[in-house]
Amino acid sequence: MKQGIHPEYVDATIICGCGHRIQTRSTRPELHVEVCSVCHPFYTGKQRLVDTAGRVERFNRKYGTAGAKTADAADEAAEAEKTAETAEA
Repeated sequence: MKQGIHPEYVDATIICGCGHRIQTRSTRPELHVEVCSVCHPFYTGKQRLVDTAGRVERFNRKYGTAGAKTADAADEAAEAEKTAETAEA
């Protein structure tokens, strides 16, 4: 290995959005993550929706929460959404 070209490898703390802290080593002294093994749905067995910028609500408004809308109701909802968008502009 060449000398002087590698970053310094230091003790690091990983901080999750849930507050859990993990000690490890990295080139950065502190890392911030959104999900860790303590709060991830795969490991906890709990279903959790991670909503980014209202995507879940927008999907539910557009397609309905149960997905059991009829074609007429879906057309009415789409037209109402277009009307709301033109009113905002």
